[in-house]
Amino acid sequence: MMPCMWVLLLWAAVAQASSLPERWIIAITEVTVIDVEHGRSVGPRTVLIEGSRIVAIGKPADVRISANAQRVAGRGRFLIPGLVDMHVHLFNNASHRPPNDWSFPLFIANGVTAVREMNTLPTAIVQVNQWRKRLAEGNLIAPRILAAGVAVRGSSPRDAANQVEAAADAGADFIKVFSDVPAAHWRAILDAAQVRALPVSGHVPAGVPLLVAAAAGQRTDEHLMQAFEACSTIEAQLLDARRGLDGDALVARRDAEEAQVLDAFDQATCEQVGKSLAATGQVQVPTLVVPYEESIRTKEPPGNDPRRRYLRADEGARWERILASITPHDDALAKRRWSVASQIVAAFHRTRVPMLAGTDTPMPGVYPGFSLHEELALLVASGLTPREALRSATLAPAEFLGIAATAGSVAVGKRADLVLLDADPSKDIRNTRRIDAVLLDGRLLRRPALDALLAAAAGAPAP
Repeated sequence: MMPCMWVLLLWAAVAQASSLPERWIIAITEVTVIDVEHGRSVGPRTVLIEGSRIVAIGKPADVRISANAQRVAGRGRFLIPGLVDMHVHLFNNASHRPPNDWSFPLFIANGVTAVREMNTLPTAIVQVNQWRKRLAEGNLIAPRILAAGVAVRGSSPRDAANQVEAAADAGADFIKVFSDVPAAHWRAILDAAQVRALPVSGHVPAGVPLLVAAAAGQRTDEHLMQAFEACSTIEAQLLDARRGLDGDALVARRDAEEAQVLDAFDQATCEQVGKSLAATGQVQVPTLVVPYEESIRTKEPPGNDPRRRYLRADEGARWERILASITPHDDALAKRRWSVASQIVAAFHRTRVPMLAGTDTPMPGVYPGFSLHEELALLVASGLTPREALRSATLAPAEFLGIAATAGSVAVGKRADLVLLDADPSKDIRNTRRIDAVLLDGRLLRRPALDALLAAAAGAPAP
């Protein structure tokens, strides 16, 4: 293609970056399909897409392609389901800044076609539903919001239960709990959520043992909260000392004890906890990219990272304020935290504790979209195989959310949220970054369009 034509196409894509292209019948020919359900690679195959669904997958000679189909060359390429980030923040509830919709093109350009939003106010569920509607209509290039959680704390157990009712009435998909929730409030939340058939996910509160939370029905533990204590030799005495504390005092006590907890990590204890945890079915969303990024941060301004240009100005300013407040003690603690977190994930994986890939974006250094690829690599570094890591960001989220009949794998009848890669991710998980095209709801975005999304996000044309 001539350079001038490339530029024209690129600028056209930038101009249309707020809406999806029209749907066509699409035939991806002679591609290798990464089967995340059965842990195998199958090919060559032709994958036929009509509307928003996959309608056929077969050997190239067996799939009839209509004359009006758009053909996409798949030879030498690999097709995976769209990636899912199971822990993101699209709202700025504390600062009352505008939502993080600036992150949408970053997710899509990185093949992240769906997310789980972790802290929505009841009043903001309306905004979530608007995004969902605009995506369905093709008027917004954005990841599918598979679930949106409303945080509940409560001034008393009764108030906490009432907040669950309000969240359910507003349309929340799950209830989110944080570390500062007192044990009595937490139990009231679980009881009220069960009545409304809402799952409870989030931090295991700082006054509740990990295995107690898992046995009681908290569906996930995010960021390995209380797993550090559970994998130490001093969990019982720590929890005894926290009894009666709540809110900020509870979290402050936990934070003050962190170095002691990390020093007391014990692999044999962690393996035993993992065996018990696996029996409960609770899922871990370790967000390893957060402690990893904290362990390597420096005092260099975040602007030195070329991805910094994709941050909205207010978000960049927030990162700089947070990083400026970091002390040498914080940095030393972060390095130890990362080491122990990786060992916990390795122990839990060996004992078959379910894992989901999530990032906690946009924490400082955790760039939307880009960070999920880092998370997958860190999961592999912590003991998962590339196929297992890939499953944690595709089929496993779909199974967890109860939508595996229509999402999570490359299969006939499933939604065409797909990523076409130039290299095999089952051989090297870093190949999930080598994206040739993304299909979002059956709408095709090739590499020039993805580059244009990034260019629009940065406010300048792509190089």
